[in-house]
Amino acid sequence: MSETYESRAYFTLNYRNLPDSLLLGENSNNQIEAKLRTSGFQFLYYKIFRSRVDIDVSQVTYQDGKYVLDEQVLIRQMDQQLSQNISLLDLDPNVLGVDLYKVDSRKIPIQANLNLQLQQNYILDGKVNISPDSVVVKGPKSEIDTIKVIKTSPVQLSHVSEDFSSDVSLLFPKGLDNSIFSVGRATVFGKVSKFSEKVFEVSVQVRNIPEGYQVKTFPNTVTILCKATIERLKEISASDFEVVADYGQLDGSESSKLFLEITESPQKVYDVKLEKRTVNFVLEQQ
Repeated sequence: MSETYESRAYFTLNYRNLPDSLLLGENSNNQIEAKLRTSGFQFLYYKIFRSRVDIDVSQVTYQDGKYVLDEQVLIRQMDQQLSQNISLLDLDPNVLGVDLYKVDSRKIPIQANLNLQLQQNYILDGKVNISPDSVVVKGPKSEIDTIKVIKTSPVQLSHVSEDFSSDVSLLFPKGLDNSIFSVGRATVFGKVSKFSEKVFEVSVQVRNIPEGYQVKTFPNTVTILCKATIERLKEISASDFEVVADYGQLDGSESSKLFLEITESPQKVYDVKLEKRTVNFVLEQQ
């Protein structure tokens, strides 16, 4: 078995380094036959364990309507992976056709399929986050152009009173047999805070008053109920709000009431609400 022989052995092909613009089809050869010169022990090894060799697809050329790796490229790639005491004499096939097809790529947003139920007096502080927030899909243009969004598998969270994080799988549309996706899972997470309420007394501002007149409202201040985190409420004052009564809304009517609108309010609050939606008024000539 230690003598030198010439014989044939089969190698399983492992394709790697695909160009970004190409995908590997299902019809590529998965093995190649090689004529080798080496010891009987080496041949016995290859007969029993059929070795695997990496094929660098980035070195393909396009010939006569198909992608191929010519003999010189194949021999060079395989020689680099064989033992030094093995001589590669011949390959079958000596030109390897690789089933590749051109693809487009798109970045598709991921959407959380989340049913979140918070405990009483708790709020979602900010928005629900997803990491990664998108997935890159590669495939034929006709396939991937139909995809608008990728949803996560359903996430059900109940009685939540603290920050949450869930690792979930992505749900890919059917009929995308020739497309691949950069990721198959995502993390859905968010910040949860306890909220409180605070009442602010805010002056009523009247707009569009006729020239030569003034408007007095009764009352001239109204209360606003604001819901936010306890920490945020400590930072807010009445000056952060503006409540407006638009005299022009009457449009010639004889109503004695003006509707109120909150035109300015602080950011990062859960809810703001007027405790009264209207005020009485009198129009006085100056």
